[in-house]
Amino acid sequence: MIGSIRGILLEKQAPEILIEAGGVGYEVQVPMTSFYQLPDVGQEVSLCVHFVVREDAQLLFGFANKQERAVFRELIKASGVGPKLALTILSGMNAAQFMQAVSLDDVTGLTKLPGVGKKTAERLVIELRDRLTKLSVAPSNTEAFGRVSSLPIENTFLQSNDAKEEALSALVALGYKPAQGSKVINSVYKSEMSSEALIREALRAMI
Repeated sequence: MIGSIRGILLEKQAPEILIEAGGVGYEVQVPMTSFYQLPDVGQEVSLCVHFVVREDAQLLFGFANKQERAVFRELIKASGVGPKLALTILSGMNAAQFMQAVSLDDVTGLTKLPGVGKKTAERLVIELRDRLTKLSVAPSNTEAFGRVSSLPIENTFLQSNDAKEEALSALVALGYKPAQGSKVINSVYKSEMSSEALIREALRAMI
């Protein structure tokens, strides 16, 4: 089992990043709550990871700390919840917020997340309430920030000039419908916003 990865951050295209470690580039999917904590391209990054092996793919999911990963692992054990939905849930809420929503039986709050209907939300509350209370993982055992690398960053990440386009692409990848994502993005957009800031505000507006 791969438990962590440390290397140079080569690309950031939410919700996926590319990390070079030992001469190999690893594609890692991260929830937006962890994505916001990433350093700039060209810097060293360290993440806790969860490795998923399927018949058609081998996937790496990265997290800024052990608490986020622990909640992710509990989520994918729940009925009807796969890695993609778990990633979406932890993009709309961080681990602590999700644990609080479950402990308070906040079905309404959970249903605001894409892919989480009322029945799924109720099932999450029932299945995870007791399991999440047993988690005692410190939230910041592993930090995403790292030291600056000597790797040149020119041409390592071709960032689109259109923050709206990047933000919409990220929201669609997380399960939001294009029309829904576009409407919210336009409602919170400000000219000085980066794509990351725009994604953050759009997700906040949807919850």
